[in-house]
Amino acid sequence: MNQNSLQLTDYIVFIIYFLVVSIYGYTIYRKREKNENDAKAYFLAEGKLTWWAIGASLIASNISAEQFIGMSGEGFFLGIAVAAYEWIAAITLLIVAIWFIPVYLKNKIYTMPQFLKTRYNESTALIMAVFWLFLYVFVNLTSILYLGAVAINGLAGGQYLHVIMIGLAFFALVISLGGMKVVAYTDVIQVAVLLVGGLVTSYIALTTVSHYFGFGHDAIAGFQVLMDQAPEHFKMIMPEPTAASTQEEINKYLTIPGLMAYLAGIWIINLNYWGCNQYITQRALGADLDTARSGILFAGFIKLFMPLIVILPGIAAYVLHQSGHLPQLVGGKDGAYSAILTFLPTGLKGLSVAALTAAIVASLAGKVNSISTIYTLDIHKKYIQKDATDTKQVNVGKYAVFAAMFLAVLFTWNDTLGIGGVGGFTYIQKYTGFISPGVFAMFILGMFWKRTTGAAAVVGVLAGFALSVVFNELAPAWFGNDTWLYTAYANGKGGYEIPFLICMGLSFIFTMLLMIVVSLAGPKVNEKAFELDKTMFKMKPQTTILIVALVLTIFALYVKFW
Repeated sequence: MNQNSLQLTDYIVFIIYFLVVSIYGYTIYRKREKNENDAKAYFLAEGKLTWWAIGASLIASNISAEQFIGMSGEGFFLGIAVAAYEWIAAITLLIVAIWFIPVYLKNKIYTMPQFLKTRYNESTALIMAVFWLFLYVFVNLTSILYLGAVAINGLAGGQYLHVIMIGLAFFALVISLGGMKVVAYTDVIQVAVLLVGGLVTSYIALTTVSHYFGFGHDAIAGFQVLMDQAPEHFKMIMPEPTAASTQEEINKYLTIPGLMAYLAGIWIINLNYWGCNQYITQRALGADLDTARSGILFAGFIKLFMPLIVILPGIAAYVLHQSGHLPQLVGGKDGAYSAILTFLPTGLKGLSVAALTAAIVASLAGKVNSISTIYTLDIHKKYIQKDATDTKQVNVGKYAVFAAMFLAVLFTWNDTLGIGGVGGFTYIQKYTGFISPGVFAMFILGMFWKRTTGAAAVVGVLAGFALSVVFNELAPAWFGNDTWLYTAYANGKGGYEIPFLICMGLSFIFTMLLMIVVSLAGPKVNEKAFELDKTMFKMKPQTTILIVALVLTIFALYVKFW
């Protein structure tokens, strides 16, 4: 990227974005009702969020720098196959809306540790509350802040990393201190900026491709050029490697292992993330069932369009790079998105930077709000100050916001955690992926199998982590590279690996079996089991229509790009 690539007009566009979000957020903050010091209103915006605010906030919290930079980079390397994460997420959101949210709302669940205490026991809840706090602060919050600051710094000329880091933290801090209502409603603007800026970038990428290949500035012609020049980038299913496969082909399969990805880990990643994650579910936990379902389905429809924004620019960068028209690409695949931004005219670069900033700030604000909620409701209120009033809880929540953001800045200032060495996207996957099978098994059995016990939950978390380590790090050396359970492939680094998504699927299956065996030693019905009835899962006709439309759209996409 050229130094000083942003011009005065770009900065003006960015400042306008900043002012609009700030003024809108302050207006919402000032219009809060007299219950502004009510704890549940502050942490959950209980009953105050509309379906469109819930849906927009879900997407704003989900999409951040690791998607813009990381997924665009995977688009450069893999192509549209990586869209599986987005389109399977849309199906996952349907599952969460139909089956998960009714269980949470019926049992008045406000935090994920509270779910564990209600369904299992207090020890399990406390262990996981502490774990989630460490994970959110030292993995998610730090990686979002670091990767976001690095990305924007590159666009601004490369000399302002720490200034940008503080600016992002401050912006997110201001929004999050207003509570969930301010976070969610400012997310509506953030998503609008994110979508418009992202789509503009994709449009410019396509017209640039069209121009360089002699078809004028025609976006549709540009898309056709991409399909003609890189047909392998428009296949959803990666072929299984053979003896004749190149290392690059093997590496692609290790990332998205063909049909096995759909039979294994990609569902676990999505169901755990969208259905068992305080950071995400918090948006819907304060609403009534119909509003929550509509918001989640709205997020599902937005997910259908995300590959246009975060993957298509990467494919365009690949074609331009292969044809010698992208000499400004630096840093390999992760530099694809930034390289594409160099084609944007003055003003639109500012809009794209605003879109990237919107994604980063929304994720930071949402994450720190969840940290504050878990600490205040699940630790401080229960173990430190049991008689804390609502006003005191709100104040403690604000202190937690400051503390979490301070720690994030402290540990990213000189990249103490080494995030830059492995990349933000890889860093998040590395430390969250090992625990996902156990956590998801604990939640899914706890919701829908009345016999599951607290002992089984503890076994599930520990076994899920241990099995993830075994399959990801040790299995090829212990059991060989080709067994009836898995096949390990040369990773190009002198070793062999089982595809990560397959490891996650195997870990989940064995964890479930262990939890079932342990639970069978207990009573036939656990006294803490949730009471479920069919009426909880009934849907209005209009909701059913939306679900059918979403499923058919995804089916059509897979038919097209299979």
